[in-house]
Amino acid sequence: MTSMLPSITFRARQRRGDFVLDVAFEGGPGLTALFGPSGAGKTAILNIIAGTQRPDAGLVVVCGRILTDTDAGIYLPPHKRRVGLVFQDAQLFPHLTVEQNIKFGRWFTRADNTAPPLDLVTSVLGIGHLLKRRPATLSGGEKQRVALARALLSAPRILLMDEPLSGLDDARRIEIMGLIERVRDEFKIPIIYVTHTRDEVRRLATRVVRLNAGRVEAIGKAGDLLDS
Repeated sequence: MTSMLPSITFRARQRRGDFVLDVAFEGGPGLTALFGPSGAGKTAILNIIAGTQRPDAGLVVVCGRILTDTDAGIYLPPHKRRVGLVFQDAQLFPHLTVEQNIKFGRWFTRADNTAPPLDLVTSVLGIGHLLKRRPATLSGGEKQRVALARALLSAPRILLMDEPLSGLDDARRIEIMGLIERVRDEFKIPIIYVTHTRDEVRRLATRVVRLNAGRVEAIGKAGDLLDS
């Protein structure tokens, strides 16, 4: 019986000043949480996957496609990586409507037309009524829904989410966690999710990589790692 390939293989060593990141892990389908305190190296890992930082040495393979291989001299530029990004700050274009912001994601998939339909994405995320509005008129939770929709319209091979619930009140956090669960389960896109919040890990994560000071402390299921 052939075993399934991991959704992501990540190995990287990177020195930035006094901080050294030296991390290796694999992630499968579902949501892999990078969990640990501030300064553990979580966001640096996302930047290396996205291609906005080059490791001193490393290998990044997403769904069988090599994005970075320092030994082989392979380094795909960020716009060719098919990585969807959702940040703590939704980073929407203020001069565009919600619909225009979402459709911007399609710019990256014009050649192959593999993006999910706009109607499906807006329905799942419950933002169809917001399409003509501009970001300044949206709540924090609404902005995160729009940012998630834009990422999905880029037909990503993997979604990177950097503390997307930080700054939201408890009601909005619970609401957006439910939407992330739907995206995880309905769109079947592997997700790498950065957080230092235990309840997000417990609810959302299929697999957890616990980090501290640029190193992996443990890898396993959420319940096992949080209870240990």
